[in-house]
Amino acid sequence: MKHTYTITGMTCNGCRTSVEDKLNAINGVLNASVDLEKAEAHIEMASHISISEFQKALPDKYSISENNISTPSEVKEKKSELKQLFPLFLIFGYITVAAVLLNYKPWNGTEFMLDFMGLFYIVFSFFKFLDLKGFPESFKMYDPLAKVMPVYSWTYPFIELALGIMFLMRIQIPLALIITLVILGITTIGVIKILLNKKTIQCACLGTALKLPMTKATFIENSIMIVMAIIMLVKTYN
Repeated sequence: MKHTYTITGMTCNGCRTSVEDKLNAINGVLNASVDLEKAEAHIEMASHISISEFQKALPDKYSISENNISTPSEVKEKKSELKQLFPLFLIFGYITVAAVLLNYKPWNGTEFMLDFMGLFYIVFSFFKFLDLKGFPESFKMYDPLAKVMPVYSWTYPFIELALGIMFLMRIQIPLALIITLVILGITTIGVIKILLNKKTIQCACLGTALKLPMTKATFIENSIMIVMAIIMLVKTYN
């Protein structure tokens, strides 16, 4: 018998190989092959093997569930989407409060947006630098440009860092806004495609240090930055 399972927590080919080896080592498994991009495992077994046995064989960072089936007795209880995304919301909250405090007296909406965008890039690039080796593999799973140009995924954290400095130091703001629209626009296209296909993959927005699922929140996060960039460009050229 052969079944297809969803695997979450994989970020690179090293993860894929590790999961595949662990599954193949289980007694009763005839053959297990893992697809990193689809986050799936195709397992052929001599007789039925429970989800709990598969999960027990895998490290805690990985979670396995049968496609379209999720029972409390078989599947390790998943965190709610809100709880999984708590680190993202917390970081957004800190960035927003910091940008407000920098500009509340007197209030300046334009300066607030520039500081918000600068802090956004600085903080998000920091998390990507924590695992500079693992980030490219995760990022190219959904970013269209990173898929065809691997070097782009390696340079992306540096691009974010440079943009953060440009916004905070008020250096070439129109150029920084245009670059923001381009890179986040490309990423958003990939995010939309993943959401429409209902694939379960890890979002690389905060690197690989924090395990965040690709959700609508990721789309909203990019959209906020894109809207701010458009508003600022309109103000600049009006």
